[in-house]
Amino acid sequence: MTKETPSATDTTRKAPEGNQADILVGRRLRALRLEAGLSLTELAAQAGVSVGALSQVERGVSSLRVRTIWPLAAALGVEPSQLLDESSEGNDIYCVRSNRRRELPVRSEGISKFLLSPPGATLTGMTVEIEPGGGTAEAYAHQGHEFGFVMTGTVELTIDGTSYSLRQGDSFAFRSTLLHAFRNDGDERCIIIWVNTTKPSEIRDGD
Repeated sequence: MTKETPSATDTTRKAPEGNQADILVGRRLRALRLEAGLSLTELAAQAGVSVGALSQVERGVSSLRVRTIWPLAAALGVEPSQLLDESSEGNDIYCVRSNRRRELPVRSEGISKFLLSPPGATLTGMTVEIEPGGGTAEAYAHQGHEFGFVMTGTVELTIDGTSYSLRQGDSFAFRSTLLHAFRNDGDERCIIIWVNTTKPSEIRDGD
């Protein structure tokens, strides 16, 4: 009996023809790669796999090996589980269902953030919920640009030392490199749709 010879990279295994799970994983991987602005060659180099093996995975011809999932996810800036979610809703590569929003960690009291954008998206969309009396502990800055729209309530937004009182229906936009902070001095929860050009891991408190 002849044994199958493993590939030099040992990155993939041959998938049965028509394996729908592998096809879906390949489509998701390709979408994440394109969203990240990486070529096959660039992603393969960052993840330490061969271009040929990566191409086969994207086409659903081969399956991912466990040892490859982590470096690929790291190179794409996503969680490993996001490459393998085989549920029907998890296959919405470009969409986020309302019951699958991921809560993001915050450092300040009275603030909750929920991710609206799908894995690998260039823009980071969030809902920022600020309880009465809640707000950022201090002004901060980071790379990128941001935009926000106040859905409900009121918020005191400070940008580069100037404060703005915003209420439902108001919006804003500014460079993230400017020191900024916000606080809810009203009596009801404030909810803001907040869009940022940086990744969630690079954002400190509320935007």
